[in-house]
Amino acid sequence: MPVVYTAFGTDVIHEGHLNILQHAQEYGTVIVGALSDKALIRYSRFPTVSQEERVKLYESLEGVSRVVVQDDYLYDEVIATLKPDYVVHGDNWQNGPERAIRDNIEALLATYGGTLIEVPYTRSEQARKVDRQLREKLAMPEYRRRRLRQLLAISPTVKVIEAHDGLTGLIAEKTVVDHNGRLDQFDGMWVSSLCDSTERGKPDIELVDMSARLRTIDDIMEVTTKPIILDGDTGGLTEHFVYNVRTLERMGVSAVIIEDKTGLKKNSLFGTEVKQTQAPIEDFCAKISAGKKVQLTDDFMIIARIESLILERGMEDALTRAFAFKDAGADGIMIHSRKKDPAEIYEFCDRFREKDSVTPIVVVPTSFNSATEEELASHGINIVIYANQLIRAAFPAMQETARGILKAHRALEVDEQLLPFKDIIRLIDEL
Repeated sequence: MPVVYTAFGTDVIHEGHLNILQHAQEYGTVIVGALSDKALIRYSRFPTVSQEERVKLYESLEGVSRVVVQDDYLYDEVIATLKPDYVVHGDNWQNGPERAIRDNIEALLATYGGTLIEVPYTRSEQARKVDRQLREKLAMPEYRRRRLRQLLAISPTVKVIEAHDGLTGLIAEKTVVDHNGRLDQFDGMWVSSLCDSTERGKPDIELVDMSARLRTIDDIMEVTTKPIILDGDTGGLTEHFVYNVRTLERMGVSAVIIEDKTGLKKNSLFGTEVKQTQAPIEDFCAKISAGKKVQLTDDFMIIARIESLILERGMEDALTRAFAFKDAGADGIMIHSRKKDPAEIYEFCDRFREKDSVTPIVVVPTSFNSATEEELASHGINIVIYANQLIRAAFPAMQETARGILKAHRALEVDEQLLPFKDIIRLIDEL
């Protein structure tokens, strides 16, 4: 009897999935692929139930002969193993980045005469409701908060990009690219004090208070599901920091990164050009420990940012601080540098990894932006944060548009460089 293959990555079965199964059964024995957690986070959405639970769910469906785990959203391995006569899928992947997966399957089937069957996508209200409920579940604090730790356990490199309002949050949430036949997307969002301040026209000196920062987070959370890492500056007074940890944890923020400086905070881009004071190791350790003690869950992460290389205090000072902060309870270490050459970052990571192979390392490759994620990962780096690129891209575009209108005394001349508003509105989901 012919073998029919279809793959699912859903936590809840609705009529659309049942419709695909019904069509598949018309052609032969049905094998269902359960996309693994690793495949899901690169392909569509983060799972809300375990891989084992999804396998059991699919096995319980009528007409399914067996279930296999598909460990990649591309079908190379599973088709090479099963050689199905037919692959059945919904027709909603004929345009956009998912087209790469469709092309991949067609090429594989063509090597031995297999057939791709596309079923009209089910656009019923019940299917839309289930998809919306899954998305809203991912946005709930208890699910969002723990996703960073889950990602670190699954993905070799967690990619994070800054978001400073709801719209940039949607860009971080929904941007998916097809690059060399593979899909890719960002894993989380960075809420930067620099971007938060700049967006309000204020200097980056911790002038924007935490209540305003929380409002930014709330705006982003309202329209997204991906985990959020907050730039917590110095963390402020320890007595205030512990309350902020509780608030962030309750909101569903995954992590806060605090830097080991004291006094009036100045942006690290200035380095030694302005007076900046590094906090004594014991004082910063006490702040980390106090924050960890007030946590109510194991999900939330406090990550220590080390400014030793920025302030030219040397590699030994950076490493001493890293191990001390880790021993004080820090869930991760961020190492920063102003140099375009990532050599000192690599040296720090290599030496840290000689003694500690587990604690996550975070970098912000703003200056050393020639380093690829693969190169960074090879030195034991786990989280890469693109910390300010969206706001920096927006500013020159807006400034150029403003100049164009002033010169022409009308908007016609700038219209070609503007995105149609309907394309922006498509990012925004309606209830």
